[in-house]
Parts: sequence; C-alpha cells; structure tokens
Amino acid sequence: MACGVEEVRNKQVILKDYVSGNPKESDMYVTTSSIKLKVPQGSKALLLKNLYLSCDPYLRIRMDRIQGSNVFTSFTPGSPLSGFGVAKVLDSGHPEFKEGDLVWGTTGWEEYSLITEPEQFFKIHHTDVPLSYYTGLLDMFAVAHFMKL
Repeated sequence: MACGVEEVRNKQVILKDYVSGNPKESDMYVTTSSIKLKVPQGSKALLLKNLYLSCDPYLRIRMDRIQGSNVFTSFTPGSPLSGFGVAKVLDSGHPEFKEGDLVWGTTGWEEYSLITEPEQFFKIHHTDVPLSYYTGLLDMFAVAHFMKL
C-alpha cells in the first residue's frame, strides 16, 4: 500500500504491433502491472473491476494501422486491447456513478481499468439477465436506443 491506497496486480492483454493478415496469439502478450484502487483526487474518473469482455470482429480492423478519417481508430501497440465490457465500479469521482454500480462500455482487456472519460458508460439497471449479455445483444440494443437509431 502506498499512502494508504491499496495497490493490486493488474493482468492485461497487450497488442505487440500492428497486425497484417489474420491475428495470431503471438501478436499479443499477457503482462501484469499494478494499479491503485483509487481514482485521482478531483477527477471524474471511474476505477472498474472488469467482469466480462467482448471479442468482436471489428477488433481485427483496429489491429491494423488505420490512416486518414475512418469510423475506427487503431489500437496503440504496447497498450491493452479494448472493447465492450461489463464492470463493477470500485471507486468514482463522477457524480452519476457510485461504488458498487454495475456498468457497461468500452474498457481495457485487463482486470482493472481506470476510465478517465466515463461519459460513454451506462449503468446496468436490469440484472435479471446474465451480465454477459451486455457485451453482446443487449449492448447493441442499448447503443441503438441511446443513439435513437
């Protein structure tokens, strides 16, 4: 513990470099870093414990070096992959989220994520279905609803 704030190990899936062709296991690696279980003081960040992560076809597009304007942005080699996920809020500086809330949104492929721009996260109010559904069918319905598609 540093300064009274608990620090834990954080397992992450890292993209080695941009991918050409079909992705292979060797294009990624698993590493362990550490993370403090507290959001920075004065921030509106969320600290999340990731529960479910999606693995969607569009992630392959993001493994390429994307240039020019595009709907997608490239992953950053040397950083964790990211995608839709379901998580539990461990700490919050944002007025709309509190410790214990279940949320879904784009998160890192890691055990814990510090989200500095949580406006794209949504609270899960209906837990009468498996939470994993929010990384698939239910997340697309929610996106369509919020975007008024």
